[in-house]
Amino acid sequence: MTTFTIGDTDFLLDGQPHRILSGAIHYFRVHPDHWADRIRKARLMGLNTIETYVAWNAHEPVRGQWDVSGANDLGRFLDLIAAEGMHAIVRPGPYICAEWHNGGLPVWLTAMEGVALRRSDPTYLGELERYLRRVYEIVAPRQIDRGGPVVLVQIENEYGAYGDDKDYLRELVRITRDAGISVPLTTVDQPQPQMLRDGSLPELHRTASFGSHATERLATLRAHQSTGPLMCSEFWDGWFDWWGGVHHTTSARDAAAELDTLLAAGASVNLYMFHGGTNFGLTNGANDKGRYLPLVTSYDYDAPLDEAGDPTEKYYALRDVIAQYAPVPDELPDSAGPAPTPAAVFTAAAPLLRTLPDLLGTADEPPTLDALGLASGLVLYSAALPEAGVFEVDEVRDQAWVLVDGVRVGSLSRTRHERALVVPAGARIDVLVEEQGRVNYDHRLGEPKGLIGAPRLNGRALTGWTATPIELEAAAAASLTALPGDGTPIAGPVVVRGSFTLDAQADLFVDTDGWGKGFAFVNGFLLGRYWSNGPQRTLFVPGPVTRVGQNDVTVIELEQLLTDRARFAPGLALGPGEE
Repeated sequence: MTTFTIGDTDFLLDGQPHRILSGAIHYFRVHPDHWADRIRKARLMGLNTIETYVAWNAHEPVRGQWDVSGANDLGRFLDLIAAEGMHAIVRPGPYICAEWHNGGLPVWLTAMEGVALRRSDPTYLGELERYLRRVYEIVAPRQIDRGGPVVLVQIENEYGAYGDDKDYLRELVRITRDAGISVPLTTVDQPQPQMLRDGSLPELHRTASFGSHATERLATLRAHQSTGPLMCSEFWDGWFDWWGGVHHTTSARDAAAELDTLLAAGASVNLYMFHGGTNFGLTNGANDKGRYLPLVTSYDYDAPLDEAGDPTEKYYALRDVIAQYAPVPDELPDSAGPAPTPAAVFTAAAPLLRTLPDLLGTADEPPTLDALGLASGLVLYSAALPEAGVFEVDEVRDQAWVLVDGVRVGSLSRTRHERALVVPAGARIDVLVEEQGRVNYDHRLGEPKGLIGAPRLNGRALTGWTATPIELEAAAAASLTALPGDGTPIAGPVVVRGSFTLDAQADLFVDTDGWGKGFAFVNGFLLGRYWSNGPQRTLFVPGPVTRVGQNDVTVIELEQLLTDRARFAPGLALGPGEE
């Protein structure tokens, strides 16, 4: 039986000192047919371990409906790590942050009346125990002392930045041990004294998260973890992007220098990220520290392996550093080269709002997405409009387009703190609201989405609202009518469709230049969101969702298409945006 333990100064593999050289790959952000390729490229860089979060809301988007198929097959992902001769670190949260929708917590959970998150709340603890036991059914038989790859399991995630409920942490430990997890348990916090004190327990091994000033950060960690190995379990080698910002990068030279300092100190490391992948569908998170900033679809992260799985300059720079401290395979990974660049002319379209079912039921106040059982996407709110005037709401979460008798009259943006606009006279007001990504950090976790509060017209309550959740997949599959094909701009909200052909399956990059804001599908697979304010300019299409012969591309455009086609780029385009 192989053992993995924590000694006085080192991790011990069968009693011998062992340094963890790990890289993060989130299985839920990578098409499952690409998992083996990404894991292999990590080994070729000199890594010996793969780390992953577990996203509760990916596995249980609906309470009681547990999913471990396809991209959620954690067991298969861990088995592929083992097949590559590598170890695994599992971080099941239940909160994960990760720039992921709602920090990984299911919306049905955070919408529960009176639930207190990330603390010793009976309702919360009952739900998370059920979740963790399902995860550990997968993880426990794959621990290293049972012949599997798993060497560490993390308790919670950067908890010291959120709370200090030690009873809560002890309950997580109890559940974890009762479920058969025998490998060492860790915590991670930013290397600040209070966070390191509040976020752990004496029986847990503290690790730190940082991307610079390694010598100083390790000293702070050592002051709070007096024995055992030092580990940076999130070495930030890049950063994430938000819509309207810039593409964040960290130079390969700087990242390599910090890694060298870290390894020279004898520390273990987990590169966050080794390969970031993609926030497919509607899974991106958001930040809000006074200004709401939804995160982009790409999770490229300026990581050593880019969003499409190709090695970057940073890959080779970090590989050279690792080679000074550990054996590195002679083999180098291949790069894919330029992707095919077909084009798909939009040949059919339909107004989005005409694809919806009849509106049923009215309420004095518009129900939130949470009350409607909707985690993300679009909701259409409608009411009779008695007069012209100033329409206002307490808050819009997150972006709204206002129409009077089907004609757009303006928009409201949470990011820009907009809450009111003048509307003309008409019979009906429609407010199309997009949930742009749930905040994944701090105390805004689980906040309700939609139109918040009672809408008012000229200072008086406007009542009699209907609310229609828009199923994006159903809208994308709706029957459309032929377009005139004259190349004129196409006004939204609208659904358009076109097709292109391929001689072989291939990774592709949809070029969103000329598109406004919306969602894109290829062969029914929701790639994610696009937005003309950048910095993201392409959407990654995993080769396995394409097919030989005809392929369909469908776009749900909320503002305006300035082009009559979908073009494809030869590679990723993550350029500067508009702040």
